[in-house]
Amino acid sequence: MFLVGATMVFGEGFSLSVGAGGILGGVFTRYTLRADGVVADERVRVDADQHMNQFDYGFFAFIDATYGTLSVFFQNGVNSFREPILIHDFAGIERSGQGWETVLGISLMGRWPFRLNERLSVFPMLGMDHHISLSQRRTQADGFIYDRTDGIREQDADGNAFRLSDFNSFWVNLGGGMDFDIRDNFFVRSELLYGFRLMTRYERKNLDMMRAMTGDPSPSLGGLTSGPSIRLSAGWRFFTRGQ
Repeated sequence: MFLVGATMVFGEGFSLSVGAGGILGGVFTRYTLRADGVVADERVRVDADQHMNQFDYGFFAFIDATYGTLSVFFQNGVNSFREPILIHDFAGIERSGQGWETVLGISLMGRWPFRLNERLSVFPMLGMDHHISLSQRRTQADGFIYDRTDGIREQDADGNAFRLSDFNSFWVNLGGGMDFDIRDNFFVRSELLYGFRLMTRYERKNLDMMRAMTGDPSPSLGGLTSGPSIRLSAGWRFFTRGQ
């Protein structure tokens, strides 16, 4: 429906392409979680932070309709994390180590190309990704690698294991790209994007845990998860109209 609609609206100057390429990127998380409540007539305050730096790599395939690009990608991430938790009037604890994740993603990006010459065009981009979590692993203090959904080391407020779907995420991306035509129907493409992640179900469950632990009806979660990515690809233009 999207491709047919674009053809009808734009008419002239429309093309269809397919291609594939690789992804390199980074993710930076800086979150603070604060709760202050009363449990059994005792005041309970909790300050929890998350600092995470991650390197992503993967590959993708796309279909391009000049003014929009639909991509499917497979991506791995390696990160280092530090999560200090301070329970006031009690000793604080800290989790730290390395993590690994694998995601399957779907991306829909709108773009507006401007041709600079016969071979070169540039375009701004805006759109959204959906990351479907396939694997979530971390290390213990002794170096043992565990699955975050095993229900032993990480649990929600009800004592249940986290699900992989709790780590699924939506991202808002913006940036730009460039196409260089090597031949009439063959081109190479480079894209530079910066993404901002929306709140996940895992983070909402952590808020529920804070409510249960402290009696605070409205704990606060502030901060940002974001990062850049570079996508390099090659494509083949199999349909062109008015170009």
